[in-house]
Amino acid sequence: MEGRKTYFSLRSKITVLVFCVVALALLVTYVLISKQIAENTQKNLAQKATDISRVVANSTVVIEALNGQRSESEIQLFTEKIRNVTHVEYIVVMDVNGIRKSHSDVTKIGHHFVGGDEDDVFNGKEYVSYAEGTLGQSLRSFTPIYSPEGKQIGAVAVGILLDSIKQAVDISRTTIYLAVGLGFLVGAVGAIVLARNIKKTLFGLEPFAIAKLLEERSAMLQAVREGIIAVDKKAQITLVNGEARRLLNQAGIKGNPLGQNVELYVPNSRLHNILVTGIAEVDQEQDMNGITLLTNRVPVSVSGEIVGAIATFRDKTEMQQLAEELTGVRSYAEALRAKTHEFMNKLHVILGLVRLESYDQLANYVSQIAQQYQDEVGYVIRRIKNPIFAGFLLGKLSRAREAGTDLVISEDSFLPDSVESEIVHALVTIVGNLIDNAFEAIAGSSLKRIDVSFVYNNEVLFIEVSDTGIGIPVEEISRIFLKGYSTKADNRGWGLFLVQQNVEKLKGRISVVSEVGVGTKFMVTLPYLSKGEAND
Repeated sequence: MEGRKTYFSLRSKITVLVFCVVALALLVTYVLISKQIAENTQKNLAQKATDISRVVANSTVVIEALNGQRSESEIQLFTEKIRNVTHVEYIVVMDVNGIRKSHSDVTKIGHHFVGGDEDDVFNGKEYVSYAEGTLGQSLRSFTPIYSPEGKQIGAVAVGILLDSIKQAVDISRTTIYLAVGLGFLVGAVGAIVLARNIKKTLFGLEPFAIAKLLEERSAMLQAVREGIIAVDKKAQITLVNGEARRLLNQAGIKGNPLGQNVELYVPNSRLHNILVTGIAEVDQEQDMNGITLLTNRVPVSVSGEIVGAIATFRDKTEMQQLAEELTGVRSYAEALRAKTHEFMNKLHVILGLVRLESYDQLANYVSQIAQQYQDEVGYVIRRIKNPIFAGFLLGKLSRAREAGTDLVISEDSFLPDSVESEIVHALVTIVGNLIDNAFEAIAGSSLKRIDVSFVYNNEVLFIEVSDTGIGIPVEEISRIFLKGYSTKADNRGWGLFLVQQNVEKLKGRISVVSEVGVGTKFMVTLPYLSKGEAND
């Protein structure tokens, strides 16, 4: 036996560990709630005393006796009945001078109330206090007594001795002790049963199955984004997390997926292809009953053999965030930058005129700026009723002036405010990208003009953005809306792709007409419900 190490079995370790965890949890629970139990018990007794004092203070017997309409001896009979039923130590009714009219000790009747904490009740206050009375330390609830005319005619004090409170707290704690002891017993039995169960389960597993489980969890941790679906080598679903269930339900795919063939349960999953080829597919778009997902698919291999596959996927929110960055936040920031730069130039002119003391020219210049601003703002606001989109267009106008470009909003343009606030962000994305593309298109042209038009008719909005730029060759028109396509650099052409995405999301249409050397016109048609029509 010498040289052999003594060790605990797996069952013993699990049993001891689980028992210790249960014991620690129960002890912590006792420490945390013991004080709370004591406070709650004391609070409940205080509330009980307050309820009794209110009942006595509002009783007809007490009020009429203090008003002289009944014999004061009836107060003692009445309060003693209540005291015997409620098991409080005493119920003292006193007049406005603090003279007792009732007491559990009849020899105290007719004497002044003792304790020194009764003054506030004669000022109309209801409260609970702790004080030394004739029967000892007690919790006392005071309630003023009023006549039917609203005049205070006395007060009632209901007392519970602190010894009684301590006894009630001890009873509550005894319940905790019993619960903790029972918890220890249940924990010990549960630990033994659990250890036996785990050991039995482990003996039932083959090594490759344990390896597969570890590989699955490792792959999930490396590839996880949102929803997770795992399949075995027969393409049967073995694991689905909560987010995957949510997305499946959102796509209208109901029922329990576990054990089902993934190709029959989830459309376009392509997990069967992963099992066959063993080649991972990363960041692929997948349409699932109208919901666009970004999906990663990876095989699970054990000892070089493919034993399953995992798909992780998420709703394509990153594309929306990119749209906001490219068109929303960026457009607003550019508008502010253009406005700031424009007014800085004007401030420099004003500062120069002040230093030259050319006050007449200064006055004319300021008036001209103010008139130009009012004309431009008024022109836009009369035609564009949504303040966010109007501000966006004003920023584009400032940028155009700074770049020496004519940005013209047509005279017949009109855009009412929409009942859907989200459509404004989509319009910023659509129009912002079209105008930005127009700026780039006219950069090398001698005539730099961009025309924008908004026509609203019968719940349909027609948008046109045209420029005098270099135009688009016929062979490239069919590719300008592809993600990442650009004539300038690879993977840069996101603008028109996002325009098309938002137009399709709003169930609209977009078309383009272009001639090389002449210019380009984009035409967008969108369903659009104005606030006025929604209220009709």
